[in-house]
Amino acid sequence: MPVLVNYGGNYSYLSEFGVTEKKGDAIRIDEKEIEEIVYRAGKFSVYSVEDQLKRGFLTAEYGERIGIAGEWVFQNGSPITLRNISSLCIRVPHEIQDCGEEIYDCCFKDGIVNILICSSPGIGKTTILRDIAKKISENTRLNLLICDERGEISSLYENGNWDALLFADKQTAFTSGIRALRPDVLVTDELSLEDCKAVEKAVRSGVKVIASAHFINEKAIQSPFLGLFDYYVFLDRREIGRINGIYDAHLKKVCLT
Repeated sequence: MPVLVNYGGNYSYLSEFGVTEKKGDAIRIDEKEIEEIVYRAGKFSVYSVEDQLKRGFLTAEYGERIGIAGEWVFQNGSPITLRNISSLCIRVPHEIQDCGEEIYDCCFKDGIVNILICSSPGIGKTTILRDIAKKISENTRLNLLICDERGEISSLYENGNWDALLFADKQTAFTSGIRALRPDVLVTDELSLEDCKAVEKAVRSGVKVIASAHFINEKAIQSPFLGLFDYYVFLDRREIGRINGIYDAHLKKVCLT
């Protein structure tokens, strides 16, 4: 099938010479090439990334997250692997310098607080989180912990002044990280409803949490996310990285953008 690419927020085809609007000029990929990409991402050892495969993705050497579509294999009701892989969604991380500056300046005027960055998938949450983590690392002496379940947040900054826990679920990372690494601030990506208990424990213990979640606007926020954070930031789903509004703990707009 022809390879699609999301470039600048718009879908086009990928040709040998870059993006193109012509389907006939697109690179076409077959099953063998898909298989080779998966093996290369796993450094030619699928067993070494077996736990990631169980969750439907791989993270390559430089933080490229590769979502995998195919047939799930279950055992005793639990997923054990994916087979007959039919397509891949490769997300390439990149730095956009100061993309989190507006959030940083608005929300951290009186110190670091709990923030949830919200949007639909692929609108720039992780890129903004990465920039905010970098700013905290550069501008404060706080002990920063990145719970990087998919290996995307900390991948671009090898010399970042933080601790990073990679590929662990939120419950494991929060529990072990808070006990062993003594964080002042914890940064993580893509919270689920099940993760909120871990976040609540962290907040109650005095650790500030900066995270992201999939909510399109303030009306979509639901319990138990309500009340956990001091600010809720919503990105504009029509434009990657654009802030639609910053709201306080009571979902009142505080920073007009």
